[in-house]
Amino acid sequence: MADELKPEELLNQTRQNHQSNPPITSWMDTPTIIRKGMYCYASNPKSVEYLGLPNARKWNPIEDDWKLPDNWQEIIHKGFKERLERFRSIKVFMDICVRCGACADKCHFFIGTGDPKNMPVLRAELIRSIYRNDFTSAGKIFGRLAGARKMTLDVLKEWWYYFFQCSECRRCSVYCPYGIDTAEITILGRELLNLIGLNIDWIATPVANCYRTGNHLGIQPHAFKEMIEFFCEDIEEITELKLEPNFNKKGADILFITPSGDVFADPGTYTCMGYLMLFHYLKEKYGLEVTWSTYASEGGNFGFFTSHETMKRLNSKMYAEAKRLGVKWILGGECGHMWRVIQQYMSTMNGPADFLEVPVSPITGTKFENAKETKMVHIAEFTADLIKHGKLDLNPSRNDKYKITFHDSCNPSRGMGLLEEPRYVINQTCNHFYEMPTNTIREQTFCCGSGSGLNAGENIELRMAGGLPRANAVKYVHEKFGVNMLACICAVDRAALPTLMEYWVPDVGVIGLHELVANALILPGECERTTDLRGEPLSEEEGE
Repeated sequence: MADELKPEELLNQTRQNHQSNPPITSWMDTPTIIRKGMYCYASNPKSVEYLGLPNARKWNPIEDDWKLPDNWQEIIHKGFKERLERFRSIKVFMDICVRCGACADKCHFFIGTGDPKNMPVLRAELIRSIYRNDFTSAGKIFGRLAGARKMTLDVLKEWWYYFFQCSECRRCSVYCPYGIDTAEITILGRELLNLIGLNIDWIATPVANCYRTGNHLGIQPHAFKEMIEFFCEDIEEITELKLEPNFNKKGADILFITPSGDVFADPGTYTCMGYLMLFHYLKEKYGLEVTWSTYASEGGNFGFFTSHETMKRLNSKMYAEAKRLGVKWILGGECGHMWRVIQQYMSTMNGPADFLEVPVSPITGTKFENAKETKMVHIAEFTADLIKHGKLDLNPSRNDKYKITFHDSCNPSRGMGLLEEPRYVINQTCNHFYEMPTNTIREQTFCCGSGSGLNAGENIELRMAGGLPRANAVKYVHEKFGVNMLACICAVDRAALPTLMEYWVPDVGVIGLHELVANALILPGECERTTDLRGEPLSEEEGE
């Protein structure tokens, strides 16, 4: 990160942006400057073509010619009209905003950059102004006086720049007095951009990979299986136990699906080892059969950041595999947007999974009523239930070298209300837990700054600026309580937060929930452990 701004330089830049005089021109007349470090690379044409999306070609956002179709304005207008007719909520969100500004200072990107167009209310105005011009009488008659403007190339570039500076975290919606979900407006904007071939590669290529091989990274089934087996070898070195996970096993009790980032990127790999150890424990003590799939090897759904149809298609593969294997229900790993797709869209998008059973824990008998339609349970719920019923043997002192705080991942917290279960698990597997300030956690949690497909390397300044509010809250508990580890339940967080911590709070690491569980879990027949899953001494004293 030597080429980027140093933390103090970025902080000073943000302060100046917030404290500077208002621009002379109105927001409609303020030109958009696409600046290095603040945007992601354009989508790879091969990925766009593979997905069957239009206008696959090589283009560069900083060049004048974006190689658009001749009738691109007509395509945008027609796509906008179709979605207004199809989704009543979009028209409501377009009409009811009074621009009160309650959401303005709630966005981490606005706080971190100081750019007025990153205020949710103004980001929505970028598209709402076109709606007024094209679809309202007042806009057609009064034009700018009614907040309307015509669709031009400059407006289109402004859309692309700022709709990919929103992580769709929905923090702004918590504070909106009218209940406007600004993330839905960003989703609409991105869908319209995709109609003319304007996406980013950090989204398009993972989606294309998922279509082709079942996961975002494009990993073949045999490589996926070999990676899991490699983790088992690491676990054997730590515990002297040989684990034998199931792959594609028909008739297993449960199908387990987690984001591929847990299998191929640190520190998610240690979370994946935690899943394996938990499943081994449950098999040895209770006979529970959990299977992994080399086909549905991805819980994440980057289709969510592309279009409703793409999201629907990727979501369906998990259920197709559950039906093929004949499992009773699905257990999902620590993921973020995967769970918003399942909880908030699936019932109307894919329909209820009636061929599966309503999830009931075969170990505790708990019926997960919240998963009645989706037939899919979050592993944090599942593990919390096991602990509550005394079904796991735990030694929390194995995590004593950690002073933990917890990051509520945006989609599980605001999208599905998963607030207490992770905290319960942490408190049962660790002895030192400290909360960040109240207005930065639970429903009010700040985003990692890299969600919705923005976790690239080329937009590092945007990510570090957007993650500043979260990092600031971590810094507070680090300085007050000595917190040295940030726990989370999202694969994107596990990929993005280490860089964010290294930049803003370098003495704090990042850990997944089930890495903590596995450290504390006493496996039947294991040897006396001397290291944690990372191969590091269990205690600071042993390290010394």
